[in-house]
Amino acid sequence: MTLTQLKVFVLVTRLGSVKAAATTLGVSEPAVSQALAALRQHLGDPLIVRTGTTMELTPAGQRIVGMASQMVSLAVDAEMAARSSNNAPELLRIVATSTIADAIAPSLLHSFASRVINVEINLGIATAEEMTVLLEERLADVALGSLPAGRSNKLAVQPLLRWRMVVVARSDHRLAARRCQFSDLSNETWLVDPSGLDPHTEVAKLLAQLRIPEERIRVFPNQAAAIAAAVTGEGIAPAVDHLLGDLRATPTLVRLAVDGTPRDSLWHASTLAPDRRTSMAGRFARFLSTPDALHEMHHLGLGVSATRFKPPIYVTIWS
Repeated sequence: MTLTQLKVFVLVTRLGSVKAAATTLGVSEPAVSQALAALRQHLGDPLIVRTGTTMELTPAGQRIVGMASQMVSLAVDAEMAARSSNNAPELLRIVATSTIADAIAPSLLHSFASRVINVEINLGIATAEEMTVLLEERLADVALGSLPAGRSNKLAVQPLLRWRMVVVARSDHRLAARRCQFSDLSNETWLVDPSGLDPHTEVAKLLAQLRIPEERIRVFPNQAAAIAAAVTGEGIAPAVDHLLGDLRATPTLVRLAVDGTPRDSLWHASTLAPDRRTSMAGRFARFLSTPDALHEMHHLGLGVSATRFKPPIYVTIWS
């Protein structure tokens, strides 16, 4: 029985599928299935069984999952103790929606790291549902973006940034010269970053409201790429208004005059409750409420690419 097997078991249980656990860990589904199979064989019990479209714990699985979660948490404590004893940088693991991770988080994290001695910051991408699990299982320290899905009193949530969603298109788009309703956009090709696939984000909620079919949605690595495609006339793109800047510098791109836009929304920062989060997570949470942090979040990021959360993550910032 290994720590990896226990971690896989907990994530499959919390997220409800092998696919979701594999996506969160950034590994293949066969790798997750193999780890789960090895744990089942070692313990002599299926642990999780499929019933229709859902997965349920066996009686043994129900007893073991809490222990497995505690062991994963203890492993985090062990890593922190070892790093402290060796005077290694304190670890701060941050997950964010793709829009924040690409456009805002890099410069924000660089600014924080410049003020803190001996810290290693990991940045990864996660959905709102994954954020809740990663925080509660202590596989991440801070989540930035939408409210964590199904959050409990284990989490502390604070406002991060109020922002406005607009819809942009090429200046010669058929809708560019007139005011229109959201319903006028239902037959357009939508250009989104990966957060557009997370049902808890404002963009995904808009697409659901308009009942946009999957074949009319194109997903790009980041919002900048989606907007670049809008400039070339490939479709329309939802965008964070303050990150667009002055469109006079890009005369081929315009904000569409759509009734109900700009749409105001709010990003949040989430951690474990203050008595359970790491000291570095607490320092970062306090930093987020400072004028310096607000300044960084209102400007384009430094272009550091984030990856899907996978301990250990590959994008790091040191101080």
